[in-house]
Amino acid sequence: MRPKLTLKQIARELDVSVSTVSKALRDSVEISQETRQKIKAFAKLYNYKPNNIALSLKNRKSKTIGIILPEIVHDFFATVIGGIEEVANKRGYNAIICLSNNSFDREVMNMEMLANGSTDGFILSVAKETQQKEDYHHLKEVINQGMPVVLFDRIVEEINCDKVIIDDAAGAKKAVQHLLDTGCRKIALLTTVDYISVGKLRTQGYREALEQNGVAVQEELILKIEDVDHSEEEIIDFITSSDIDAVFAVNEQFGASAVKAILGKGLKVPEDVSVIGFSDGELSKRFIPALTSINQHGAEIGARAAELLIDRLEQPLEKEETYQTQIVETSLVKRDSTRKK
Repeated sequence: MRPKLTLKQIARELDVSVSTVSKALRDSVEISQETRQKIKAFAKLYNYKPNNIALSLKNRKSKTIGIILPEIVHDFFATVIGGIEEVANKRGYNAIICLSNNSFDREVMNMEMLANGSTDGFILSVAKETQQKEDYHHLKEVINQGMPVVLFDRIVEEINCDKVIIDDAAGAKKAVQHLLDTGCRKIALLTTVDYISVGKLRTQGYREALEQNGVAVQEELILKIEDVDHSEEEIIDFITSSDIDAVFAVNEQFGASAVKAILGKGLKVPEDVSVIGFSDGELSKRFIPALTSINQHGAEIGARAAELLIDRLEQPLEKEETYQTQIVETSLVKRDSTRKK
């Protein structure tokens, strides 16, 4: 089967811009009749068929960035938004924020809505359901039609675009190593199901840290949580029935629930059980005891994502585009929920 022809491919074959192709196919008078005829003939010859997201190719720049987030209940995404907006405003761009609520359908609808002349490009962290379905057609269509996309946090490896991530596995190893260095050996893991990429990588880091320190991984001390928003009762049941001296939680919500479960069991934090989380938002700082955590530096992630997207929007079309994956270094923030060395 012949691969589907895209506007970008037509532009490259005819040595014109993607915008010129888009305007010619819409019979815009901005394009000379000769060029319009040439482009239309080429498109017809190769059976080019536009799709809904082709509407994203506008006659003018909107100077607006579309941001699509899976949720906003956690401080991490709020700090990312802050980083994006600071850079965007400095460079003369505005931002429109949409939430997918971890729904594949809503993510697709948000992207189609924003691609219809409202935005020039996207910064996106993919929804939980999108990762579960492994259906990324909407991302591929947007990119193929000439709109740049920058993925962050929950990314898709097979999508060719710029990405900004942390090394989730390395961050998890940093957390577990701290627990091991303070004498903990029976370390429980509170994580997400494996199809959520960040949870899978943090689980990998947990396993590697234990193995590299000669501590056997006990599968019964790993809890994989499907419904993150209703996880507290599941965490309480797990910790009540487990013999542990530490908990590594892959987000601060799980960490706070772990502390509550440990105290409810009649134990002390960190004297009996240490707890360390991930993200380092306001909950980690204000919880009692304040949570030791891995800081993802969300504002820096957002700032880098915005710089990558705007640079891509303002550079001329390249014959062979190359993409970057930038890695933001995590840091360990020690507080009151873990033992001192």
